[in-house]
Amino acid sequence: QVQLVESGGGSVQAGGTLRLSCAASGRTFSAYSMYWFRQAPGKEREFVAAISWTGSTKSYADPVKGRFTISRDNAKNTVYLRMNSLKFEDTAIYYCAQCRDAGRICGLGQFEDKYWGQGTQVTVSS
Repeated sequence: QVQLVESGGGSVQAGGTLRLSCAASGRTFSAYSMYWFRQAPGKEREFVAAISWTGSTKSYADPVKGRFTISRDNAKNTVYLRMNSLKFEDTAIYYCAQCRDAGRICGLGQFEDKYWGQGTQVTVSS
């Protein structure tokens, strides 16, 4: 079965940097698009970034454009999210997700079409 395990979360001051990692297992990683979502307290889960199975196509939510970078290493079955210039409003649980279907980009606003990790907490203090 698909397993997604996030790591790299923690506490950081505003303006700081964190890099999240998500290690995937259970099937051929290089065939599936990958995603980062986040959920802040009292808010709905929201899309952060997406990357295609080859890594050639990336997409970002407007609030993180220019600050966050998604990447993947298919040899290591891992997707990353580098977060620069962190803001207080970036505080959330960050979730890694994988599209259930190979070779396509899943809906950025949908949840049921993806497998999910357990999440990692990111706390930014102002």
